[in-house]
Amino acid sequence: MADLLRRIFEYNGYSVKFVMNITDVGHLEGDTDDGEDKLAKAATAQKLSAWQIAAKHTQEFVADLGRLNIEEPYKLPKATDHIEEQIALVKELEVKGFTYKTSDGIYFDTAKFPKYHEFTGQKLEEKDAGARVEVNPEKRQPEDFALWKYSYPGGRSFDSAQDDERSRRQMEWDSPWGKGFPGWHIECSAMSAKYLGQPFDIHTGGADLAQTHHPNEVAQTEAATGKPLASYWLHAAFMNVDGAKMSKSLGNVYTVQDLVDRGHSPLSFRLMCLMTSFRKPLNFTWEGLNAADIALKKLIQLVRTLPKEGREIPEELEQDFRIRINDDLGLAQGLSLFWEKLRSDLDPQIKSQIIKNWDQVFGLDLAKELGRGIDIPQEVTDLLLARQQAREAKDFTRADEIRNSIEAMGFEVRDTEQGSEAVPRIEPTIL
Repeated sequence: MADLLRRIFEYNGYSVKFVMNITDVGHLEGDTDDGEDKLAKAATAQKLSAWQIAAKHTQEFVADLGRLNIEEPYKLPKATDHIEEQIALVKELEVKGFTYKTSDGIYFDTAKFPKYHEFTGQKLEEKDAGARVEVNPEKRQPEDFALWKYSYPGGRSFDSAQDDERSRRQMEWDSPWGKGFPGWHIECSAMSAKYLGQPFDIHTGGADLAQTHHPNEVAQTEAATGKPLASYWLHAAFMNVDGAKMSKSLGNVYTVQDLVDRGHSPLSFRLMCLMTSFRKPLNFTWEGLNAADIALKKLIQLVRTLPKEGREIPEELEQDFRIRINDDLGLAQGLSLFWEKLRSDLDPQIKSQIIKNWDQVFGLDLAKELGRGIDIPQEVTDLLLARQQAREAKDFTRADEIRNSIEAMGFEVRDTEQGSEAVPRIEPTIL
């Protein structure tokens, strides 16, 4: 969603500063600061250090951005590189009286920030915290969240005489409150303000962040600085798999590498995403991805038949496209117009320019295919010749039968002054 939003803004002539942070510390299994450290858990399971786990997944993630043709962010800051900024923000909150200390860390006191419930859409007393997690009994309010977590109870230092060496945290830093690590909410406030200023224009994220993580970001930032963190918030709906939520317990969590291992192009998945509004859940199925594969391959074949050089797109057509994509990230509507014009009898050079211009938004990497020519299976070439012979013999019934056979193979027959040709038939309805 963030990449598509960026592309739409750039298409409208805006310069975009896109920052994407890497959470490589501080994210526990529970969003309310309970549970095991995710990195430590993965490190134990994979017999690597927490630092190696963070580096491994960061490298894989950045590689996947490239495979999905997601434009490189202006900055890709890591939480572990910005501990100083996070500590400074917690200190500011402490000075202004918004924090308190428990045996396991420093917490934000939501009761001292009356606007907190406005961000979640619920009043504090309306929340049934016990239904979500087992609440830390030392919290003053269930919604209070950790700003800094101690490595050990009370913030004391590791004592090898009393503690098992294996229990020592691999990721910890000195702080005014004792050795520990930042809560995962504080990193976003600290890094976004550093690289984007405050308030910055748009904060994006998944729908799951709207009730806890993002309200916590807003609260701690406004409490510390007296200024909003961001002007607008945009939340993307989840992607389901076969109609169910992705879950490791269900065995339906897939990676980009899983798609590649099954012979699919990552850009086919990108094409699937273009067909659904960011506000609506996307239901991933392997059948749907197969269909997207077919559509993308046919689209590439069609693009290869077009000339490399384009001609100016009529202003009314360009305006139609802009209106569609600018309407609440209307990528599906823009894609529908895209299919329509590529299948029409529009001047081929205008089609080429449509590819060059509009795919800047879609990100399907199509412009490089212009003018490359298409790969026609030998069987189709033989059928074209047989059809031509049937037409010369005035056996039009046979000629029509051959045309139907060619179309059944996914190609459209076009008769030109230079003879007959087969081009991929684009059927966007298969998506």
